Amino acid sequence: MRGTHVGTMWIGSERIGRVAQVAVFAAIAAIAAIGLGRAVVIASDDAKGAAVPQSFYDLNTTKLSGEPAALKEYQGKVALVVNTASKCGYTPQYKGLQSLYTELAPRGFVILGFPSNDFGGQEPGTAEEIKTFCELNYKVTFPMFSKVVTQATEGQSPIYAWLGRSGDLPKWNFSKYLIGRDGKIVAFFPSKVAPDAPELRQAIEQALK
Repeated sequence: MRGTHVGTMWIGSERIGRVAQVAVFAAIAAIAAIGLGRAVVIASDDAKGAAVPQSFYDLNTTKLSGEPAALKEYQGKVALVVNTASKCGYTPQYKGLQSLYTELAPRGFVILGFPSNDFGGQEPGTAEEIKTFCELNYKVTFPMFSKVVTQATEGQSPIYAWLGRSGDLPKWNFSKYLIGRDGKIVAFFPSKVAPDAPELRQAIEQALK
């Protein structure tokens, strides 16, 4: 073997060639493994994404009466989704919400109310108590659903888990999501934005076009 003797080791050109080949093969194998791993991760992410409804109207929930409710009933409409409460400083917004619903329902607009006791324990009532309160005090006729957990904790409603993917979750009662006819979130409005606020009305009108 041609080469140079260094101590007790021989470093020859043939041996160097074999070492280089092994290193190249190892590098190729490592790159292939990384690529395969990345492909698996992407496929896994795609599978997860496929399991998430693409439209708000693909979701299911429960009516205030306890009956199952498929939101596809409202598909093609513009919806305002509101987490409500009966003992909140914003509770009088029920009046403005009902006015909006009465005026705009003929144009394909709907308000969907989801009672929640998340903030300050301000919706402690039963479904029947909530129904009676809304009807007697604010003559509410828009759809109301069973009490939900809006926050990203154990027991969170699938409705709000889906809405939360937008990056916004309610920070208090009467937060509002505007949903377009295609089931996508158009805008989010915090509690302080009243039903008759110009910015909310403008967004609704734009979505109704």
